[in-house]
Amino acid sequence: MRTPVPSLPSPMPEFEVAATPRRGIPVAVLAYSGDSPALGPGGADLSADWASTVGLTGKAGEVHAVADGRWVLGIGGATAAEWRKAGASLVRALEARASDDADAGRRVLKAVQLTLPPSVSDDHVAAFVLGAALGGYRYKVSSTQKPRLKTVRLVTEEELRPAVDRALAIALGTTATRDMGNTPSNVKDPAWLASRAVKLAAQLPGLTVDVRDEKWLAAEGFGGLLAVGGGSASPPRFVELSWRPAKPVGPHIAYVGKGITFDTGGISIKPADGMHLMRTDMCGGASVIAALVTIARLGLPVRVTGLVPIAENHVSGSSYRPGDIVKHYDGQTTEVSNTDAEGRMVLADAMGYAIRRVKPDLMVDVATLTGAMKVALGVRTGGLFATDDDLAARIIDAGTRSGESWWRMPLLAELEDEVVSDIADWRQCPPGPGGITAALFLEKFTDGIPWAHMDIAGPARAEKVYDEVVPGATGFSTRTLVELVSSYIS
Repeated sequence: MRTPVPSLPSPMPEFEVAATPRRGIPVAVLAYSGDSPALGPGGADLSADWASTVGLTGKAGEVHAVADGRWVLGIGGATAAEWRKAGASLVRALEARASDDADAGRRVLKAVQLTLPPSVSDDHVAAFVLGAALGGYRYKVSSTQKPRLKTVRLVTEEELRPAVDRALAIALGTTATRDMGNTPSNVKDPAWLASRAVKLAAQLPGLTVDVRDEKWLAAEGFGGLLAVGGGSASPPRFVELSWRPAKPVGPHIAYVGKGITFDTGGISIKPADGMHLMRTDMCGGASVIAALVTIARLGLPVRVTGLVPIAENHVSGSSYRPGDIVKHYDGQTTEVSNTDAEGRMVLADAMGYAIRRVKPDLMVDVATLTGAMKVALGVRTGGLFATDDDLAARIIDAGTRSGESWWRMPLLAELEDEVVSDIADWRQCPPGPGGITAALFLEKFTDGIPWAHMDIAGPARAEKVYDEVVPGATGFSTRTLVELVSSYIS
């Protein structure tokens, strides 16, 4: 019997927008940083002595409890990033108070309200809501669940309601990506992940989902996906999500996401240390699924197709081997040198399918692909490779708007010959810098259309709390994928 898991997606606070405060709901007062921290609406009666006693600085994310039941929340210099951090910090502080030794026995507040200043912008409100919605995220398989903050009331103009609703839709997509990434792999086999795509997309007009099984994959020639999934008792799946708005604008975009539900490394088996974290090796695929669902929920008028090759890379007598030659969907062949480089094998099939069957104007793939990128950029920045300068700029800008950081990496021409194999078309793992040579391999399956590769091996998973991120799967790249589509709407 499978382990029960939390419902998907995980719950978030509800957000109210109202013109007036409601009596009886605890208040959070905003504090702005500076030489003398300035307090926003509702904090005029807090004395300088109090501020000095608690060490108030007003920096983003600083939270203080006031004896009369109010809270003071630092908002820093009021950039969007600071609003997002503040929202996350407030929710975490409210929910953590009940478990603090000094506050043992206190209940988690059911609601909190903030009076926002007249100068607040759509971007600031959206960032605060996103942070508050994601900052208290938790995923725990347990018979008991700790109480949660239920409602955040924003006292501001009703005109800001659309910004709140959009932020909540994006937060819901990010949460769905986190949930899929965090689900343990004794539950999350390829069929389960494919079923999540169907469930999340249900009742969204204009969004269709097709799930193909191993028989279809064999008939169609998905050699890479079948090779990687061949060592597991759980056969692979291929998910195609299609969003077709009634009156599309801009280019037809194909998103391709790596969906490895667990990665042992196969015959080239990984060390035991850290292998348990490989349940998140499908976060690129989860991001594509959640992005398509969010794009449909927001009704963005750009045609988008999402492709997710899903497999479990396991060890058995039927595992693929180093030295094998694999034929991909588009007919190109790959010489296998390391079965732990399985991500590029399944992406190659899906990208070839995109070119031949979907026929997009541009293509973006996203994957937890290489440890080399984690070494190069750390765990908070995604690696970006692109054949088109405009596409690269749009992705970086989309990341900036959504609070996700990207760094463009080079597709070095001097390394292109390293991808060529003596006994097949391409070498799976060419020598040289691993993140770059992996991208050069994938480029062979793009047929020259504008393409970007997003390597999220570092930021897809977190070990500690920062900003709106909590330990576990982060949902990184989902927001960028949505904002990239938005950038093509004039």
